[in-house]
Amino acid sequence: DPRGTYSCETGGKESSPLQVHYRMCQNCIEVDVPTISGIVVADVVATIFLAVAVYCITGQDKGRMSRGEGRAPLAACGWGW
Repeated sequence: DPRGTYSCETGGKESSPLQVHYRMCQNCIEVDVPTISGIVVADVVATIFLAVAVYCITGQDKGRMSRGEGRAPLAACGWGW
């Protein structure tokens, strides 16, 4: 395991330490607790926002008539075609 803190010593003088991190795979992403909790909170907020938006949009159509509603069909207009 190459992880750890290393330093060099030359002529009795020690250099500043060097911290070495090693990943086991090239595509790994380190995810900690604050990152996961942020993702969960953002997901919940987005879901609530989407639910409220859908509720508001669908709630507005209750009193409206559709385009064809309330009009007489062409055959009833007396054109007689």
